[in-house]
Amino acid sequence: MGIWIDTDMGFDDIAAILTVARSGLEIDGISLVFGNTPLEQVCRNTAAANAVFGWQYPVSIGRDRPVLTAIETAQAILGDTGIPTLGRALPVMDPVQGDRAFDALVRWLEAGIEPRRILALGPLSNIAAVVLARPDLVAKIGDLTWMGGGATRGNHTASAEFNALADPEAVAIVLAHGLPLNMVDLDFCRQILSAPHEAEQLRGLEGRNAPLLADLFGGFIAIATSRGRKAMALYDPAAAAAFVRPDLVTWQPVGLQIELSGTLTRGRTVVENRASHATFNARLAVESDGDRLKSLILDALAFEARR
Repeated sequence: MGIWIDTDMGFDDIAAILTVARSGLEIDGISLVFGNTPLEQVCRNTAAANAVFGWQYPVSIGRDRPVLTAIETAQAILGDTGIPTLGRALPVMDPVQGDRAFDALVRWLEAGIEPRRILALGPLSNIAAVVLARPDLVAKIGDLTWMGGGATRGNHTASAEFNALADPEAVAIVLAHGLPLNMVDLDFCRQILSAPHEAEQLRGLEGRNAPLLADLFGGFIAIATSRGRKAMALYDPAAAAAFVRPDLVTWQPVGLQIELSGTLTRGRTVVENRASHATFNARLAVESDGDRLKSLILDALAFEARR
């Protein structure tokens, strides 16, 4: 069964893609969306990742803005490139070129015989565009696993997780069209943490990309340690590991809604787990064999660092 990855290409997206590739799942295509940075920088990061890691996945270029509102990025946290580092950085390259993500996703879904699987690591803008224009293709999607939302609290605001806040109308469109959504939220991702020594372990593996991966991974972890925390949640890689091994995750059926208004509440994902109070329209990742999921991620990074 082929899979598709929709991404805003920061370091944790790179680690997520390496995790999926290491699992042996066949990646049919990658679509790009604004998020960590504006779309042009996402395209530059992707061109650099393709060159450094030897990726040859078909790439398509998606939405550069949300459905309704002005663009919101995470550059205030991640820096201009969206990929902080302790030293070495991805090479500066021209933006990757590709087909329109809408067209590529439609072709991929139309060609599917078995249900298609999608891993979404950023705002859901590309997915929403497809299902809004082609609702007939929803039945082709076997599952959509999304790193986004927060059952208890946010990170970009007190209420909202970044990927949800960046395009809440896209989330609402996905929910309205009944996609089989698996939400891997902040609370779940914060069960899977990495500390600085785990990045440093990559440095000694002696592969061509070991020093670069150590600096990028270390820069990502430093987002947390620079704020007084001992470790950093592996957000997108945690979603990738749950996507690769859903059997290691406890999935709870929930009624999911998203707030579309309010200065303090916009982008909040409201989760109801009582069947008497909601119609269940999604599954929420709530618990996991965290050590096994984390080992999938670290193994994928180590595998690349040894090459």
